[in-house]
Amino acid sequence: MKNNYHYIYKFLLGLLFGFGLIISGMVYPSKVIGFLDVFGNWDPSLIFVMLGGIFTYSLFYFLFKNKRTFLGYEKNIPSNKIIDKKLILGAVLFGAGWGLYGYCPAPALVGVGLLNMQAILFVLFMIIGMYLFEFYQKK
Repeated sequence: MKNNYHYIYKFLLGLLFGFGLIISGMVYPSKVIGFLDVFGNWDPSLIFVMLGGIFTYSLFYFLFKNKRTFLGYEKNIPSNKIIDKKLILGAVLFGAGWGLYGYCPAPALVGVGLLNMQAILFVLFMIIGMYLFEFYQKK
């Protein structure tokens, strides 16, 4: 099913996802930090963003149980169910970064597209961190 149009489909789906992040406020760290501040000035509105994402994913996952996406790519669903130190450490670092700065990778990339300097710096240091991890893994 792969054809010359699959790049257009990917672009349009990414654009849809990016607009969803912008409309929901996920690209604004203050909105995310307000959601994470459950003992202060809590903003519960992002629960609806998460529930919307879970509902949409679940709907398409169960409607199209085949082994390929609608673009014709094989689904790559992880089979590893082991909870190890690397998983826990990665989750803690991700959560700490998200809570301290208010960005996770996808909204930060949308922020780069919006030429937001905070997002650009976040993505720059995220890339540096990924390269440092790869360097560390090789040793």
